[in-house]
Amino acid sequence: MMNEEAGGNLNPGISVVVPVYNSSAYLRELAERLGPVIAKLSPKYELILVNDGSRDESWKVISGLVQEFSWIRGIDLMRNYGQHNSLLVGIRAAEHDLTVTMDDDLQNPPEEIPLLLSRLSEGFDVVYGDPLKGGSGMWRALASRMTRYVLQKAMGAETARRASAFRVFRTCIRKAFSGYGSPFVSIDVLLSWGTTRFGAVSVRHDPRKEGKSNYTFRKLVSHAVNMMTGFSIWPLRFASMVGFAFTLFGLGVLGYVLTRYIASGGSIPGFPFLASIIAVFSGAQLFALGIIGEYLARLHFRSMGRPYASVRTRAGFSKASSE
Repeated sequence: MMNEEAGGNLNPGISVVVPVYNSSAYLRELAERLGPVIAKLSPKYELILVNDGSRDESWKVISGLVQEFSWIRGIDLMRNYGQHNSLLVGIRAAEHDLTVTMDDDLQNPPEEIPLLLSRLSEGFDVVYGDPLKGGSGMWRALASRMTRYVLQKAMGAETARRASAFRVFRTCIRKAFSGYGSPFVSIDVLLSWGTTRFGAVSVRHDPRKEGKSNYTFRKLVSHAVNMMTGFSIWPLRFASMVGFAFTLFGLGVLGYVLTRYIASGGSIPGFPFLASIIAVFSGAQLFALGIIGEYLARLHFRSMGRPYASVRTRAGFSKASSE
């Protein structure tokens, strides 16, 4: 499987990028399980742990692992920027031909990585690990489905419905978004800028051993809104369609009023009718203005030059790669 070419390399190296947030209890087990797996796949490999402003001892644990294992690197961010932002930092620091991303809580089993790489060798550039079953609640599952639907609209790929944080892709794809610096990041959408060859494979999804997921219903909805307004003009088109529909509705109401006036010789009585019409049209206008406001906010943040992330320190990288 690993003898397949990847960017012209007959024996591609593997970079595993893991965003870390308050997961000090999982990191050692993650390293101990991951090491033997990727060592069998390639002689060249690394694990990049990106500490996303954790409030526990995560960076201390990462620093210890870097000292203990020569193939582990650590990046400590200045504060919490979010999963996708910290992933982008790690992806840009990856040194090998293939990049694997996964969560830090061991719900993505390292032992499933060979399945992703096998699927990748079938001619894909990006392969997602689609969990066989999920243990999330009703509201979180609903938010996840909504996020995937929005992602499909933004990516224009059917595979987006099987997208997950457990993915492998050819590192050269990052050239397509090398100049991207917006604070609003969606790794999946950025990957779609570089390729249309997406694939997916069903993988095991282990239950979380302790604690709860950092991706709440609110955060998933917020991420979906960011993807809609940050990487697609579909909301603006929808607002235009709403405006056009209510314009037709207004013309219909005007036609009804004129017909009633001609037929009966008087106007339509009743304040409730007038108030209802005004409320409907005002709501449609405020809805459209809200969508436009979201786009203006993103333009505002980009004009400010706000970074997607800022690195405090690095550990385990060579001097050349750290500059």
